[in-house]
Amino acid sequence: MKYYLAVDIGASSGRHILAHIENGKMVLEEVHRFPNGMKEENGHRYWDTKELFKEIKAGMKKCKDLGKVPESMGIDTWGVDYALLDAAGNLTAPVYGYRDSRTESAMAEVYKTYPEEALYGRTGIQKQPFNTVYQLMAAKLQEPENLEKAETLLLIPDYFNFLLTGKRLTEYTNASTTQLLNPGTCDWDFEMIEKLGYPKKIFTKIALPGTKLGELRPEVADEVGFNCTVVLPATHDTGSAVVAVPTQSDEALYISSGTWSLMGTELLQANASEESRKRNLTNEGGFDHRFRYLKNIMGLWMINSAKAETAPDLSYGELCEQASKETISSIVPANDSRFLAPGSMSEEVQKACKESGQEVPETPAQIAAVIYNSLAKCYADTLHEIESITGKHYDSVSIIGGGSNADYLNRITAKACGRTVYAGPSEATAIGNLCVQMMADGVVDGLKAARKLVFDSFDVKEYKA
Repeated sequence: MKYYLAVDIGASSGRHILAHIENGKMVLEEVHRFPNGMKEENGHRYWDTKELFKEIKAGMKKCKDLGKVPESMGIDTWGVDYALLDAAGNLTAPVYGYRDSRTESAMAEVYKTYPEEALYGRTGIQKQPFNTVYQLMAAKLQEPENLEKAETLLLIPDYFNFLLTGKRLTEYTNASTTQLLNPGTCDWDFEMIEKLGYPKKIFTKIALPGTKLGELRPEVADEVGFNCTVVLPATHDTGSAVVAVPTQSDEALYISSGTWSLMGTELLQANASEESRKRNLTNEGGFDHRFRYLKNIMGLWMINSAKAETAPDLSYGELCEQASKETISSIVPANDSRFLAPGSMSEEVQKACKESGQEVPETPAQIAAVIYNSLAKCYADTLHEIESITGKHYDSVSIIGGGSNADYLNRITAKACGRTVYAGPSEATAIGNLCVQMMADGVVDGLKAARKLVFDSFDVKEYKA
């Protein structure tokens, strides 16, 4: 029996999921799970890449212990963050996290060369203060010596792939989140890179999802107890999740619901219009050169943070159930930057309600209800924006990822959007990762077949508007 391993690393946790096909269905088995989070030191936020790579290998060892050695493995993570390497492969700078504040002054410096409108028109990528284009400007202004010593820039999954195989390549879907890619050529915009004063040499060749990088370094294979092929999935987690949207329609609307909520559709050509920019929609790279036309919405980060502060002993299901019984109708602008990294999420929600003259939530359940209702309102607004710009009508919304388990949020999303909601699968990111590996191995014949396999293999719940 052939096994495939997805290593799916999110901002708050990571997991190793093995899969095989049995009786025409994909069967999953979680073999390892570990925590993740940014470390704070000297006023900055970092990723502990040494610890993360240690966990990657620990999960691989568990596969060996189970006697289920994978045919291939693939890693997906979040976007925008990167590692700078010297010629020997050593880090020349800390691996900063996207919630670090170092880019605040860098944005204005980028706009001196490319004003906000021109930058969007050139890349089709929405304005986010943590985009790599701004992070590199911060590095250039604040730590030029670290940038000068670098020979290679690798995004987070590409860095782990380098540690596994020794290959220095950048996968396309994650590269698109940098705001340094040309959506027409699907390659680096070197003219823009040079005008911004970033070293051209650090940008590697771009490879597409499904690329086989090769086998493990000998020392890694010895440590984990086996060898296998490392395959590039869509290494951006949302890119992988969208592969697993269980639809046969080319005009599906989805919400990849996790730490972030990524709501959008698939386009065959990027839409970098001024109207699209004003609505803050983005054109991220997708599988098979499709574009993920979507909006970043703050997502379950708000609930995760508020729960940790006000109800750490409750499960998410219990808090969701309690929130569903509340009658508070206050709404906050969920996508406002004030909720990106507040000192206290619950206090920020309360403050926003007070400032707008609405009822101020007091209990954990009330705070959760305000967040859930605010997210549903944000989803509905985004639905209407996408329909207005694309001229298309979407009959339903597919919610995939961990947030598809939030029954109350699914119900109020269907009501707010006035559309049927299909929820599931919850492990969409890992499933999409696995689908690409199976396509690379020839056991699944293309994207439509992969999505049918997902639909046939996993439960999808329906919520009527």
